[in-house]
Parts: sequence; C-alpha cells; structure tokens
Amino acid sequence: MTIADKLVLQRQHHLKWRALDKLELILMIVCGILCFGFSLSVMFDILTRTIGHPWLWLQEVTSTLFIYAIFIGAAVATRRNDHLYLTAISEAMHGTPRLMVEILIRLVVLGVAVCLIWFGYINYLRGFGSFRLPSGTPIASLYAAIPLSGVLIALFTIEQLVNGIANGFDHPEPPDDELAIPSAESSVPRVGL
Repeated sequence: MTIADKLVLQRQHHLKWRALDKLELILMIVCGILCFGFSLSVMFDILTRTIGHPWLWLQEVTSTLFIYAIFIGAAVATRRNDHLYLTAISEAMHGTPRLMVEILIRLVVLGVAVCLIWFGYINYLRGFGSFRLPSGTPIASLYAAIPLSGVLIALFTIEQLVNGIANGFDHPEPPDDELAIPSAESSVPRVGL
C-alpha cells in the first residue's frame, strides 16, 4: 500500500471524483508539512527565549503556519466528511428523508463556504492596510487562507452534492480489516481461593 493510498481516504468514495483525489493527497501533505513546521517553530521559539536570545520573527512564522494549517485542514476534512458534517442525524435515516437531510446539510456547508470566500476576500483586501511586526508583511498574507479555504470547501461540497444526488448518499461502508483488534489471551493461571 503506497502513501497515497493511506492519505486519500477511500471511505464514502461514491461521493468523490477521482480527479480530486490528487488534490486531496497534495492538501494532506501540505497539512502535514504545516503542522510539522508549526511544531518546529514553537520549539525554536521556546528554545531561543529560554537561552535569552528570542527570535521575534518566529511568532509570525508560527501564527502563519497555524492559520494555514487550520483553514486548509478544514477543506480537506470537508472532502473526507470529517468536519462540518452532521453524520449522526443523517446516518440514522434511509431513503428520501436521508437524501433531503444530506442535501440540506451540504447546502448549509456550501453557505458557510460562500461566506468564507466573500468575507475572507474582503478581509484580505483590507489586510493590505495593516502590517505584521517585526517583518512589516501585510496582514493580508494571513487572510489569504480564508477565501482559499472557502473555495476548496465549496468545491468539495459541490462534488459531494452532485455525486450524492446521482449515486445516493446511503452506501454501506466495507468493514476496516486493518482496525481489527486481536483478542488478548491471558497466560496467567488463576489461583483458587
């Protein structure tokens, strides 16, 4: 099994287009790099402050990595149905009621995505008037993650809506063989009282 097979979730694949699997893989790798970079920058920030020579620019790096990881991660989680999705309600239903609830849920998520795009873009444009210290970078560099995330969430939600209406949302998932937990046998003899 390749790393791509492990990172691109096959669960609910009837709601996905194969063409976007590569995008999911790239976004998962980017999220991993962002989280690793965030952890590394926090470690160096703590280390440099402990030795008495803080690198002030590390706080900017840390916040940038954190913000981008959150917004890109939200988009990936939307495609994987791990975030912004109310599974407990819809999975308890079948047939037409489930179809209606699934469509309603995804329309709400699509509305959130449109708000992220619209208001995120407005904040992005306004961000050129404020600057981060000590680098002097426009704060718009942080706000760019918001509309980007909105576009990705909208894309993945539309993908699920189209495929769910065409193929149905209610597909039983095959059992995960890898998650089977072997039974533990005790070799300790019991002592009678």
